[in-house]
Amino acid sequence: MSQSTSRDQPIPSGGRDISTHLGLLGVPSFQPRTVPFDPGYDPQTVVSHLAQSGHLMAGLKLSMTCWLIADFRATQAKIDAAKSQHIPLIAGGAAFEIAVQQGMLISYLELCGALGIDCIEAGEGFTDLGVTAAETVSLAHERGQDVQFELGRKHEGPFTRRRVMELIQQGREWLGAGAVRLVVEARESAAGVGLFDAEGELRRELTDLLVEGISLELLCFEAPSKASQFALLKHLGPDVLLSNVRLEELLRVEIFRRGMHADSYGDPRLGTWAPVSGYEL
Repeated sequence: MSQSTSRDQPIPSGGRDISTHLGLLGVPSFQPRTVPFDPGYDPQTVVSHLAQSGHLMAGLKLSMTCWLIADFRATQAKIDAAKSQHIPLIAGGAAFEIAVQQGMLISYLELCGALGIDCIEAGEGFTDLGVTAAETVSLAHERGQDVQFELGRKHEGPFTRRRVMELIQQGREWLGAGAVRLVVEARESAAGVGLFDAEGELRRELTDLLVEGISLELLCFEAPSKASQFALLKHLGPDVLLSNVRLEELLRVEIFRRGMHADSYGDPRLGTWAPVSGYEL
């Protein structure tokens, strides 16, 4: 379990600061393990959430292709706000797929580089991949960008065991080419897609198969709904990397991760707090 020291957050009254209080409670702290996404928020909303919980973000994903048609000044304001807090910026996979299909991958990568985007997401969610893993990673690295690869297609329905085995092989190819992580598709619903069945239940046996074939440290799980977030944390534990979490849901995810939520307090996977000696009334 990777842990870190929280930022001090002073209490205006002059009493103990918040981080000291959390330490006295025995609450564990973690390196950021959630990548929220921006599906088209206004700049003020993004800036406000970065101020409130940027220290809990492992990155910020500019999702879908909304950022490509928004007013450039609005997109730049979001990027600048994330950069000011050293939060890595990730461009979602749809823009990559369209650029590849239109023969404009280099133009897209150069745009991402000019904007200061740190990582691009590659995939074949709704198109057939027209470039290899090695080509993609090489072109991105030349322009200072990391690459993550998304496993699964958007319209193929829930994974089967056979499909997971195929994705493990594909994922290993991308990791071998230099991709930094693999992202597991869940779309906006986390129901009837990827590791989730038609009712939105996590297929735990397939999740375990994927983790065993890749390793938890190299996987990032899309978790767009409360049910998917809680299911993945309960099953895989607090070190799981989640993405596609809405900004307004980030704090709820993080208190659940720390065993501070009514549905996670005392959970042996999430509520393993440091022992507290003595009592203070």
